[in-house]
Amino acid sequence: MEGLPLLRQLIGQLQELLQLYGSPPPFHLLHIHHPSDDHHCRWFLPNIDDTSADGYYSIVMAAGNSGNCKMLEPFKPPPSKKPRKERNRGKLPGSTPTPEVMEQEIWKEFPDDLFEAVIARLPIATFFRFRSVCCKWNSLLDSQSFSQHCAEIPQANPWFYTITHENMNVGAMYDPSIRKWHHPTIYFLPAKMIALPVASAGGLVCFLDIGHRFFYVCNPLTQSFKELPARLVKVWSRVAVGMILNGNSTSGGYKILWVGCEGEYEVYDSVKNSWSRPGSMPSNIKLPLSLNFRSQAVSIDSTLFFIRSDPEGIVSYNMVTGAWKQFIIPAPLYLSDHTLAEYKGRVMLVGLLTKNAATCVCIWELQKMTLLWKEVDRMPNIWCLEFYGKHVRMTCLGNKGLLMLSLRSRQMNQLVTYNVMSREWLKVPVCVVPQGRKRQWIACGTAFQPCLTANA
Repeated sequence: MEGLPLLRQLIGQLQELLQLYGSPPPFHLLHIHHPSDDHHCRWFLPNIDDTSADGYYSIVMAAGNSGNCKMLEPFKPPPSKKPRKERNRGKLPGSTPTPEVMEQEIWKEFPDDLFEAVIARLPIATFFRFRSVCCKWNSLLDSQSFSQHCAEIPQANPWFYTITHENMNVGAMYDPSIRKWHHPTIYFLPAKMIALPVASAGGLVCFLDIGHRFFYVCNPLTQSFKELPARLVKVWSRVAVGMILNGNSTSGGYKILWVGCEGEYEVYDSVKNSWSRPGSMPSNIKLPLSLNFRSQAVSIDSTLFFIRSDPEGIVSYNMVTGAWKQFIIPAPLYLSDHTLAEYKGRVMLVGLLTKNAATCVCIWELQKMTLLWKEVDRMPNIWCLEFYGKHVRMTCLGNKGLLMLSLRSRQMNQLVTYNVMSREWLKVPVCVVPQGRKRQWIACGTAFQPCLTANA
């Protein structure tokens, strides 16, 4: 009975394996070695439930001597992919992963049309970086196919181009999607000339110098610039300005209207690159217009709307038909610093309601049937408490779906945005000059739709 101790040892190991796997061990756990042929193996799968100890003994003895029976290591499952958290568990929190090397032979054959489609869908803010990568990327702005890809992308929230009190010749652009200020260098404006943004359309911003004589149009993102020819009518007083596109993009051209309080007006056509005087103000519109120059015009389709104070209401001009209209609309009580806004074809009004020492920002919508203003929202009360007892002034810096409001007094200077669709109020981060700490005070501004392919 020399093999009895070996049999007991083997049965013990098999029982341990049975407890470990919960079923008979895999067939490869017993390896019977034949000394006559080192290159061939015989495999056995013993059944613990149906085989007695004698049966096991006969199996072992049939394999030969005890020195020829070997037990292999327990079965190890194939390695599986670990979750990302487990893979990164041993890495230092501040360590950066090793960048993957892009095979030049593969990526240089990347189709140009697919490449342009990808670039067109990147956030607009990345434009400031990718233009400097190579000449090919920089030349995308002149590509007709790239312009078509950009036109297919749904328009996001507008940006805001603003002018600060500290430096009237330097603009500051605000991107609400990432809540960040950009400070582009404007090269096109003449030295020591103060030009203020007064209107925008299709990614282009219209500037008017502080002397109300010279007009400029530019794309703040690409610095595409154009100085408009001199006007036919010399008007030295303040004028209201509106701007629309001839089509869906600037490729079809654009038109600019200026109108004075005495009823004089002109229209600029970018296709003809000239000003024209379509006619005179109709007699049914009361003059002077008493225009509210603190409010920018809003455009719906081909019609521009301006707000006036005497009589209270709105005057409109259709850039296609050349027709003027007047709407008498009484203003809400206790209203001040009001301005027009627009959202999806609806005319809105935003202003301050001040009664006694309380001040609040309110939003109204014009009812087409009754021609009355209906309040639709107002600033949260906890925010309005900051205005209590203060002489607050408000300026609307953008009036196209997303509003930017500048609220200031001697003790306060705040910028907030209001989303007409979501009715969400957000405070805007402080505007600080690059590499500086001084806070900038916003003087004026306008909203514009960021577009890389809009040309002046």
